[in-house]
Amino acid sequence: MPQAPAAPVAPPAVRSATGDLSTLDRYLPLWIGLAMGLGIALGKAFPGLNEQLERVRIGSVSLPIAIGLIAMMYPVLAKVKYRSMGVVVGDKRSLVLSLVLNWLVGPTLMFALAWLLLPDLPDYRTGLIIVGLARCIAMVLIWNDLACGNRELAAVLVAINSVFQIAAYSLLGYFYLELLPRWLGLDSSGIDVTVWQITKSVLIFLGIPLVAGYLTRTFGERLKGVTWYEGTFLPKIGPVALYGLLFTIVILFALQGERITDQPFDVARIALPLLVYFGVMWFGSFLAGVRMGLPYDRNASIAFTAAGNNFELAIAVAIGVFGVSSGQALAGVVGPLIEVPVLVALVYVSLWAQRRFYTGADAPACG
Repeated sequence: MPQAPAAPVAPPAVRSATGDLSTLDRYLPLWIGLAMGLGIALGKAFPGLNEQLERVRIGSVSLPIAIGLIAMMYPVLAKVKYRSMGVVVGDKRSLVLSLVLNWLVGPTLMFALAWLLLPDLPDYRTGLIIVGLARCIAMVLIWNDLACGNRELAAVLVAINSVFQIAAYSLLGYFYLELLPRWLGLDSSGIDVTVWQITKSVLIFLGIPLVAGYLTRTFGERLKGVTWYEGTFLPKIGPVALYGLLFTIVILFALQGERITDQPFDVARIALPLLVYFGVMWFGSFLAGVRMGLPYDRNASIAFTAAGNNFELAIAVAIGVFGVSSGQALAGVVGPLIEVPVLVALVYVSLWAQRRFYTGADAPACG
């Protein structure tokens, strides 16, 4: 008796690059552009805004900016599964590659680009070096989701970068801003920064949300369970990070908007090394992962973690050390203006590279 033909096997479900994201996440470039425009308009309408914001401070940063900076980082760090970090990392090559890219290649590349392309603009140059030292811990999760990267690995790399920044950012800042230029015979006379000045900003604007995120997960899971924490609590606090980012951008552009509109050539000068940096870091990282045989989802997570920067922390350090109206702060503010469209474009490059370099078992079900 002839057997009935086998039922056709359904194709694997395809996860859209943007289908899982909220409206806020999906149209982030638009919201950031609107926040920039609103900030510039507020700066024009209220010329004395800077003085008002400086009246109440946390450390050396005005209270509204401090609230925005901490709000940006807390939800991201509350998402990290701290107890299972070792299991998620799995292939140790992923961790080693990420650490090398983030803490050796990235800062060195930004240092070189800043000195090569901004030799006559020490304030902007210093601001870019500060940006290069601030490894991405927030926005990378958005780019990672859009590119169908490994969400668990990206969250773990965020946590590792957070710990490294608390432990090493101050020392690296002193090294790249003071010691290395002196050793190379470069003119760093315009730089006057101490390890403690940087440490204080890092402890406030990264240490506080890191501890809060760890305690929130620990006690939230203990009191209400993992299902409630992952399914109810995290979705509720998730948008807070982007609200904090947009709020901070409005305030910063209200303070720096006049300089941005009055000095477009300076903004272009700052943008050039950033463009080179993003391209070199992402393509270099992704190609290294392909050569090492890493699966696409892990490779994408590492590439975006390496290419992105923690502009929130860089802005906080620049403001805390040099002041809210400084050229260093302006360089930090220009950062997300360049990063957002560039990394959105790299999301599409990443999805193309998935089809180009990954086939069969290594290709995730991702559209």
